[in-house]
Amino acid sequence: MNDRFSEELFLTNETGKMLYHKYAEHMPIIDYHCHLQPVEIAENKEFEDLGEMWLRGDHYKWRCMRTFGIDEKYITGDASYYEKYMKFAEILPQLVGNPIYIWCALELKRYFDIDEPLTAANAQEIYDRTKKLITEKHMTRRWCMEHSNVRLVSTTEDPIDDLRYHKALNEEKMFTRVITAFRPDKAMFCANADFAAYLAKLSAATEQPIDSFAEMLTALEKRLQYFQQITGTTVSDDGIPYFNWADYTPAEVEGIFAKARSGGKLTQHEIDQYQSAFLFEMARIYNRNHYVMQLHIGTYLDANTSHVKSVGQSTGFDCCDDAAPVKGVGELLNNLTTIGELPKTIIYPLDGTKIETWAILAAGFCDNGTKAKVQLGAPWWFNDQAFGIQRQFEACANLYPVSLSVGMLTDSRSFISYPRHELYRRVLCSYLGSLVERGEYFSGEEELKKTIENVCFNNVNEFFGFNVKV
Repeated sequence: MNDRFSEELFLTNETGKMLYHKYAEHMPIIDYHCHLQPVEIAENKEFEDLGEMWLRGDHYKWRCMRTFGIDEKYITGDASYYEKYMKFAEILPQLVGNPIYIWCALELKRYFDIDEPLTAANAQEIYDRTKKLITEKHMTRRWCMEHSNVRLVSTTEDPIDDLRYHKALNEEKMFTRVITAFRPDKAMFCANADFAAYLAKLSAATEQPIDSFAEMLTALEKRLQYFQQITGTTVSDDGIPYFNWADYTPAEVEGIFAKARSGGKLTQHEIDQYQSAFLFEMARIYNRNHYVMQLHIGTYLDANTSHVKSVGQSTGFDCCDDAAPVKGVGELLNNLTTIGELPKTIIYPLDGTKIETWAILAAGFCDNGTKAKVQLGAPWWFNDQAFGIQRQFEACANLYPVSLSVGMLTDSRSFISYPRHELYRRVLCSYLGSLVERGEYFSGEEELKKTIENVCFNNVNEFFGFNVKV
């Protein structure tokens, strides 16, 4: 049995091994969607220990630790990072088949050159070794990005954010360029109790009154242009846990806006009308300002309400759902196409069992002049592991060219999660190699080289217009 990390991880055929080590292995990274905090990049503090690197803000690991019955004190509670690390080390060997096991193995290897498995027995030794290396190499947030050859990251901010840390970062000459994604979700969720309070904050940020739906859109576009001015971004991001297209008139939407702003209870049909109008108008704004529209579809947030109340949101209690029908998103894309204002769009469905249906939808809205104008995004959240990635390649290559994909992202709050790009690239090369060895692809190595380099780096650089030079 293997008792060490293998450099042939997920490379299940000789052609795939050759393709990965020759072409994919050393490609730079563009991480175009993550949840890193700009303040942490700006302050660039050295990490305290491996416990902080692994367990600070990582809801994947928190969720997993709870399944083993570990007390919340050692997850999001007031235990030290050392104590949390030791508890996590106890369960890691039992995560057989789980991506967290592989992610941790990759992170130990890539950042600390440790290729042995972490167990309760060697946890103290590995803790001491990694803590020493953190100090010796001065492992800061930026060090991690540079060490991983990350050339660009896009964080995610609300329209009311003043981007103070992005401004500070722009004044420095850094190896990794840092931009932001524009995420206007709070203006879309009109039924939320804090909708009126949010509009007041948006009004203050733009120094203009917001007494109508039209004025809100003007304010959002003003902030979107501000985001572009400060960071040069072309990235937007809309989360749609549920979306069902409903026809509307401008007068109806204005009435719904006024009702929501005054705290009135909305019907589901009114919510559908408002969200349809919101996404339609935001897409037009994205299009004329040369942004890419990203649609994250199918989240079931805060499923365990009692634990969310005691621990907080985004702490491991979110799930996936199929409440956003394909037809609803299709109607949005169709109405935008009808008026000639469909922006470049990436669709991220969280329900991986319907991935083929979404791929078919994306292919139906590509048109003249723009390569892969609407495309299926990387396997996201609960799908960003070897099985989910492989499933998407095998299911969707039949329906949408894999070669046009903008590749992987981390969607992470961790500064050492970049090996997720490596995992994706390994599965990609193994998949391509299997096609070659089964006789299903015979156009030669040069064409495969082009595909690999495009999926790993070139496509995303071109699609978003990042113009990253390497």
